[in-house]
Amino acid sequence: MSEPFVGIIGGSGLGEALGALGQGELHDVDTPFGKPSQPIAVTRVAGVKVALLARHGPGHRHSPTFVPYRANIFALKQLGVTHVLASAASGSLKEEIAPRDLVVVDQAIDKTFRRPNTFFDELAVHTELASPFCPTLRGLLLGAAPKVSVKVHPRGTYVCMEGPGFSTRAESELHRSWGSELIGMTLLPEAKLAREAELCYAAVGLATDYDCWRPPSHEVDRLALLEEILGNLKSATANALELLRATLPEVGKLDAAACGCAHALELAIWTDKAAIAPDVKQKLAPLIGKYVG
Repeated sequence: MSEPFVGIIGGSGLGEALGALGQGELHDVDTPFGKPSQPIAVTRVAGVKVALLARHGPGHRHSPTFVPYRANIFALKQLGVTHVLASAASGSLKEEIAPRDLVVVDQAIDKTFRRPNTFFDELAVHTELASPFCPTLRGLLLGAAPKVSVKVHPRGTYVCMEGPGFSTRAESELHRSWGSELIGMTLLPEAKLAREAELCYAAVGLATDYDCWRPPSHEVDRLALLEEILGNLKSATANALELLRATLPEVGKLDAAACGCAHALELAIWTDKAAIAPDVKQKLAPLIGKYVG
């Protein structure tokens, strides 16, 4: 049984709070897809080896479109990460998902169009994504939910829009008509890339506000509304940290190689192995080396 190594990727708010989980050795990683958002801190939390990565970089430098998603996931893979717990600030599309609630996301709809969404530009690789979030990790997050002092919704479909502008009212109503629970800008292509890297990946949505389908219940100026949303983000971030702390010890008991996510490429590489160029094999060795030699 191999020890799990857990990557924690924070979005808005949680990225700045990652230091609360512990300080560790910084790794300035380079990848074939450039550098990740920032050097990755490796430490132990609750006895579990973890790698901490703020998705948007120091000072929230990267907008959602320009987060180096491929470099982030590839760097975690190079370091030996086996499981990823991610968070993402989100707008609620359902009345029952109140600001400051958490959602253990189970489905996603990809509306992005400006982001590289695969590692495999030089060959044909088709990964299974019917369940884009690891069922094993989702189960552990849900198992830890009763231990935290916040409402945790057991499922939700996350619509990932391109941004950086927010939805129009018509778009928000359209997303609601699809039956979706959350709207955000960051979980895709991150989840897709994690599957291509054979990492178990689960995500917690942090509800910061109701999307624009639901106007404020009272007259409020724009500054006050922003302050309210930032307050919700701070609270939801603390809630997410509480849930992650409660979940990590259970993740530490897993066999890193037992989940199907760890074998996602086994039947996914359609290109003839003999036709893959040597430089491509070398470049992608951390991902495909065990299959193509």
